Amino acid sequence: MSLPPPAVVARLRAAGCVFAEDEARLLAGAAGTEAALHALVDRRAAGEPLEHVLGWAGFRGLRVAVDTGVFVPRPRTEYLVEQALALAAPDLVAVDLCCGTGALGAALVDALPGTELHAADLDPAAVACARRNLPGGHVYEGDLYEPLPRALHGRVGLLLANVPYVPTGEIGLLPAEARLHEARLALDGGADGLDVLRRVAAGAPDWLAPGGHLLFETSERQIPPALDAVVRHGLTPRVAQSAEWSATVIIATRPASAM
Repeated sequence: MSLPPPAVVARLRAAGCVFAEDEARLLAGAAGTEAALHALVDRRAAGEPLEHVLGWAGFRGLRVAVDTGVFVPRPRTEYLVEQALALAAPDLVAVDLCCGTGALGAALVDALPGTELHAADLDPAAVACARRNLPGGHVYEGDLYEPLPRALHGRVGLLLANVPYVPTGEIGLLPAEARLHEARLALDGGADGLDVLRRVAAGAPDWLAPGGHLLFETSERQIPPALDAVVRHGLTPRVAQSAEWSATVIIATRPASAM
């Protein structure tokens, strides 16, 4: 379509869209007709996330499919991928746990094409997206490690776990786009936000290769209990932070000697 009419920009701005001009251009590019454009604008103006309306999100230069209701990959999570790439060894075996759309795995494979990638999520809608975004990977539906093949035990060099870490009592404080339009299981981390992380940390030593790494995001205030969660399972952690990305990533390593 041609450039969107000023009325579209005005409607988006009135609905609270800070980057109304940019969003209008993206919506116009996704619409084949004027009627389709107005339908997309109606959805966006009603508060649906732009990525759900478009059907995709940008992540490390990739266009990642995102269906309605599925967790939208956050730009800050690109920092986690950067940390993972810095640790990658040849003949990499990687797992994208709590994979959502599979954005982390897709970015890893894009940077390291020879990677043997496995991904898993409990949400069927997210798994459907991940299978489209990871056509060369192995995508499983199930709870954390449960659906992964046993043959991966002790072979995983990088375990990327984009676990939910919002405390249950703070879900109501999230922006409406997340609170109303994304699956709660992708957001709710339990009473202190670390319930899922503790389960991931408990299982990680069985799956990681000696010297392999578990990487996950957390908030700055959750660093001490998150570190405790990995240390108690024999992993050696360090914290990586980026002011530019407003991101905190914990990297927990299985010692190279047998545990």
